[in-house]
Parts: sequence; structure tokens; C-alpha cells
Amino acid sequence: MIVGEMKSSIDNLWLRFHTGGVTNPMDVIKQITYLLFIKRLDDLEVAKEKKANTIKKPVENPLFNKDQQGLRWSHFKNLEAQVMFDLVRTKVFDFIKTLGGKDSAFAKYMRNAYLAVPSPVVLEQVVSMISAIPMEDMDTKGDVYEYMLSKLSTSGDNGQFRTPRHITKLMAQLMKPTPEDTICDPACGSAGFLVAVSEYIREHYEQAFYGKDFVDYYKNDMFHGCEFDETMIAISAMNLMLHGVENPDLYDKSALEEDYDKSDKYSLVLANPPFKGSLEASSVAKSLTGIVKTKKTELLFLALMLRILKTGGRCAVIVPDGVLFGSDKAAVGIRQTIIDKQKLDAVISMPSGVFKPYAGVSTAILIFTKTESGGTDNVWFYDMHADGFSLNDKRMPTPDEDDTEDILNRWNNLEAETNRTRLEQSFFVPVQEIKDNNYDLSINKYKEVAYEQKTYDTPEVILGRLEDIDMEVVKVRKELESLLKGGISNE
Repeated sequence: MIVGEMKSSIDNLWLRFHTGGVTNPMDVIKQITYLLFIKRLDDLEVAKEKKANTIKKPVENPLFNKDQQGLRWSHFKNLEAQVMFDLVRTKVFDFIKTLGGKDSAFAKYMRNAYLAVPSPVVLEQVVSMISAIPMEDMDTKGDVYEYMLSKLSTSGDNGQFRTPRHITKLMAQLMKPTPEDTICDPACGSAGFLVAVSEYIREHYEQAFYGKDFVDYYKNDMFHGCEFDETMIAISAMNLMLHGVENPDLYDKSALEEDYDKSDKYSLVLANPPFKGSLEASSVAKSLTGIVKTKKTELLFLALMLRILKTGGRCAVIVPDGVLFGSDKAAVGIRQTIIDKQKLDAVISMPSGVFKPYAGVSTAILIFTKTESGGTDNVWFYDMHADGFSLNDKRMPTPDEDDTEDILNRWNNLEAETNRTRLEQSFFVPVQEIKDNNYDLSINKYKEVAYEQKTYDTPEVILGRLEDIDMEVVKVRKELESLLKGGISNE
């Protein structure tokens, strides 16, 4: 978490862009993304040079050849403002757009990059500020970038791109990814879910990173995402890169279209796909409409997840409540498919304020396993009342009101859940009961509410009390009048 001096440094950097004329939050983060990317290239080269010096061998696969040394951050950061500005705007940006060849990961995600810093003076100050921020540590890099991304959620409609970090972390913890997993988010936005998984792997499987094969897999083949917005693709790439995923597989088109032909590929999917969207039938992949006939994106993404998961693969996905209880044929049909043909494991109902201030819709986390042979038995329901933040537009921290740890504790000890009643915050529901209720998955359909009987006094008793109060008021008033008269006569 970014606090204190580090937080102040990032805030000042953000403010410098704003006062320099770059006022759109998305434009600010794009420019910081590009500059961090350029600095990261130099950091990687420095690390390679140190390793080469240690083992007394030439630098392996250098990013900068002998003629490109002047394009490195460590070189141009000390140049005079106008010289730096001209160099970065042209040669440095041309370099990152062609790095490794036109088909490389660097070039792919930076192909439309350009410098929008308005003047040499602003660029000089920004470069100096970024250089002064200590980001050698992997966790610090990630925290810095996550903090900048959090500014999107307080700066306008762009907040829709980012699921709150504590929710992505919760879902990663629920799914317990392993070094053997292949992970995908088909609507990745800023790659929050992929980053959450990368952090979980680093925390729980530190030993795996001592093996070269796994490190190569982690950097190049473990993480996959789709995002049709080219700005968010660049942000996703940088976000993952700052967390050590140097060459993620990111698809820069909608995953719902025909061109995205992945099937039976991933062992783990985590996602928060768009709500309330609607697509033209002609633009939707036929393999998806074969599963569910609808134009609604929230249902199409569920069909997509069933398609791209391997048999045995697991999924945790955020859906609007309408998916849980919608009575139209498509909504019932996708729930029936997940319950009858796959294995529905859990429904975690979240309060409506989780995505405020930009969306007040109630949502839930669906957790299921692709089996292609059924297996749903008892489905675990949890009614989340609070997530550690106020549920109004301000979303202020409320550490005493947070169910996330309780959710994890109960999920990790499901044997103890079998004895819970429907009056409690979590409980199991037999699959047959769900089928009998038209595959309704809303928690209110199954939980029970205990009503406490209240006994009230009769109207006669209440009126008697009111008369006593009136008499007391009259008595006090007379005493006050007497005191006032006595005071006047004494004068």
C-alpha cells in the first residue's frame, strides 16, 4: 500500500501533469504508463548488465544496441530540457514502438504511443519526479501503479475499468491459483484480476520462482487477457509488466467476436465482465449463441467462459443480480447449463455499494467448475453485508465492517457449513431445491429471516402516560411563572 512520502510523490506527479495542461485522468495515466515503460526498459537493461558483469560474459539479449544507448532513461534524464523533449518525443517513442520487431509484445501494446507532455519544462520535471521515486522493489512498483489506477475510480466514468483491488484479491484467494494454472480474464480492463493472481502466486509459491522453466512460463504463457480498448491494453501490459509478467498474452479485440477462437484452453478464469451491454447478433460468435441465444453481454460472457475453460477448469465471475433471478429464457438457460451440465460451487451475494460511485447495481460472485458431466450437489450461499468500505459514494474505509475474512474462513472450512441454518449469513442449498425454483440463484429466495415479536402497551395506557406528561409540563410551567413573578416583585 502506498502511504506517506511515496503517496505524496505520486500525487505531486499527477498534479504536475494536471497543471501542465494534461487534465483528463486517462490521458495522465497513459503518459505516466509510457514513461514508466521507458524507465522499466532501462531498469531491465541495467539488471542484465549487472548479471553479465558478475559472470564475466556479454549482456544476454540486450534491449539497446550500441547505437541506441542514448535512448535509455539513465542517459536522457540528465539532458537539457529542450534536447530531452526532442529526443523523447521522436527517437525514444519510435524505439519503443518497434522494439523487438513489429510483432513483439513491446511494439504491439505501444504501437499508438505518443508523447502528450505539453512542453520541455514539464517533461523535465516529470522525468525528474519519476526518477526520484524509489521503485526498485517489485512490490513497490506494483503498489505505485495500483495507486495510480485507483485514481481512475475517483476521476469520472473511467472508474468502470477497475474492480476494487480488495475484491480482486478476495476472488484470487477463493480460487487458490497454483503454478500449474493457465489464467484468463476475457474482459481484463487494467488487468486487476491477472495482477491479483500473480501476487497470490508470488506469495504462496515463492520456491517455484527458483526454477527457470516456471519463471519463463510465468513471464510469457501463464496470463491471458482480452480488452478491446487500446488504451486499456497498454495499461494492462504495463500493470502486468510492473508485477513481473513481462510478456502477457493480451488480445486487443472483444472476446465475444468470432475472431476470438479460444476453446478448452484455460484452467482458471476470473472476471468482472461489462453489465447491461447489448450486442448485435451478427457480431457475436456463433459458438456463444449456440450456448445461449441473447444479445446481453453479461450472459454471453458466461457462455464464453464455459467455452474457454478446460474440463476441470474453475471460474469466479462477478455478475449483476439480474443474472441470478432473471426469468427470461436466456437467463434461466445459462443458469440451467451451469447447474445441470457443470458444477456450481458458490454464490456470494455482494451489497449494492461495492461499485459506487459509478454503479449502484447489486452483484454476486459465481464460482463454478467446468465438468461437462454435471456434479452440482449443494450450493454454498453467502450474504456479504460489508466489504470494509462505506457503501455510499464516498467509499471510506470501515475496517470494523468487513466480511471478506469471514468469507475466506468459511469457504476454507465448508464442512462446518453443513450445520448452518438459513437464518445465518451463509448456508448450503440442495440443488433440487434450486431446480424447483426455476434455477433461481438469488440468496433472498432461500434465506430465512427471524422476526422478533414485539408487545406494545394498549392505547389506553399510552394515553394515560401522555396525560401524566401534560400534567408535569403544566406543573413546571406554573413553578416557572411563580419564580418570575417573585423576581419582579423583589425588584
